[in-house]
Amino acid sequence: MGSDPTTQDERFQHHILQGVSRTFALTIPQLPAALYRAVANAYLLCRIADTIEDDAELAFADKQRYSEQFIAIVEGRADAAPFAAELAPRLAPHATAAERELIAGTAAVVRITHALNPTQQAAMARCVRIMAEGMVHYQDQETLDGVADQAAMDRYCYYVAGVVGEMLTTLFCDHCPSLAARETEMMHLAVSFGQGLQMTNILKDVWDDRERGACWLPRDIFAQRGVRLSEVAPGRGGAGFEEAFGQLIATAHGHLRNALRYTLMLPADEPGIRRFCLWALGMAVLTLRKLNRHRDFANGSEVKISRRAVKATILTTNLLVRSDRALEALFGLASAGLPQSRISTPLASVADIAGSRVAP
Repeated sequence: MGSDPTTQDERFQHHILQGVSRTFALTIPQLPAALYRAVANAYLLCRIADTIEDDAELAFADKQRYSEQFIAIVEGRADAAPFAAELAPRLAPHATAAERELIAGTAAVVRITHALNPTQQAAMARCVRIMAEGMVHYQDQETLDGVADQAAMDRYCYYVAGVVGEMLTTLFCDHCPSLAARETEMMHLAVSFGQGLQMTNILKDVWDDRERGACWLPRDIFAQRGVRLSEVAPGRGGAGFEEAFGQLIATAHGHLRNALRYTLMLPADEPGIRRFCLWALGMAVLTLRKLNRHRDFANGSEVKISRRAVKATILTTNLLVRSDRALEALFGLASAGLPQSRISTPLASVADIAGSRVAP
C-alpha cells in the first residue's frame, strides 16, 4: 500500500521548501506547527507566481496567461495538472531544478492550500491574485531607466512584498485571536515591513537586476543629482549616485523600524512567530549596513552578509526574543550609523494600490 496522499503532499512541501529557499527554509520552521503548514504553503504559492514572472524566455503574453491560470487554480476554478504539465518544460535554462520541480508539483501544493481553513485560504488567494497581477503589470514596464519615483517603487514593493505582509498578518491574527484589536495597525505596519525587506533586496541586487534589463530604483531622485540610471556602470556611479543610494537606504531603514514595531506587537508568549520576523529583520539591517558602507559596490557578493553574521543574528534574537526593551536596544545597536528617514504612515492608500493599475 502507498502512503496517504495528504502525507505525500506534506512531504513534498517540506522537501521543496528546502530546495527553493535557504532563508525561508530557515525561518518558517520556527513557527508553531499549524502556522508552519500554512505559511510554508503560502510561500510556495508566491514562489510559483514569482517563477513565472522571473522567466526570461517567456513572452509577456504567456506570463500573463500563466499568471491568470495560476490565480484560477488557487481560487479553485481550474485544475493544476494541465498548467504544470505545460509550464514546467517551458521554463528557461536559468531556472533551477528545484523551481522546475515546484512547478511540476503545483497540484500537490494547491491541494494543501485547499485543505486549510477558510480564513487562511481567502488570505492566500487574495495575496496570489494581487501579487501575480501586479508583477506581470510591472514586468511589462521593465527598463534600465528605473521606475518614475518613490511612489512607483512603493507600488512595486507592495505587489511583491507588502501584500505578503498583509497575508501573514491575517494568518497570525487567525492563530492568535488576542491580536484582533491590533489588526488594523498591524496591517499598515506589515506593508512597511514588506517594503523594508524588499527595498533592501532591490538595493543589494541592483547590478544583478541590471544584467537582465531591469531597474527598480526611482529615477527622479537620481536625476536630481544628474545621474541617468541607464548609463551607470556597476561600482562607478559617482558621488551623485551614492548620495541618492543613501537616501534609499534611509527609506529602507525607516521601514525596518516599522518592522520592529510590528514584531513587538506580537505576543511575547509566541516566540516562534517573533523569531520568524526577527531573523528576517536582523539580516535585512545587517545587509543595509554593508550597503551603506560600500555604496560603490559592483557585485551583490560584496554586500552579502556572512554566515557568521546570520548565526549571530539567530543566537542573539533567540536569547532576547521575549524582551521588548532588549530587542529595541539590539536594533539600535545593529542599525547604528545608518541614515535616518521616518516612515510615519506606511502606504496609507493600500486599498487604492491593490485595486489600481497605475503605470510606473
